[in-house]
Amino acid sequence: MEYAIYGVLALNIITFAAYWLDKQYAKQGSLRIPESTLLLLALVGGSPAALLARRFFSHKTRKNAFVLRFRLILCLQLALVMLAAFIWQGSR
Repeated sequence: MEYAIYGVLALNIITFAAYWLDKQYAKQGSLRIPESTLLLLALVGGSPAALLARRFFSHKTRKNAFVLRFRLILCLQLALVMLAAFIWQGSR
C-alpha cells in the first residue's frame, strides 16, 4: 500500500510538471505537449494535480473540448470511487 501511495504522489508531481511545462511552451510558441498526454496523465491518477495546475497556471481552462473531456474523466473517476466505496461497504 505504501508503494501505491508513493506511485500516485509521483504521478501527480509528473502531471503538475507536465501542465506547467506545456504552459511555458505555450508562452514561447514552441512545440507543445499533446492534449491526449495531459488527459492521459489525469485519467491514470493525476487528476488532482491537473486540477491544481489548471487553476494555478490558468492553463487549458478556456478550450471547451479539453474542458469537456477533462470533466468526463473527473466524473468517471468519481463514479469509480463511489462504486469502490459501495462494494467495500457491502463486504463489511
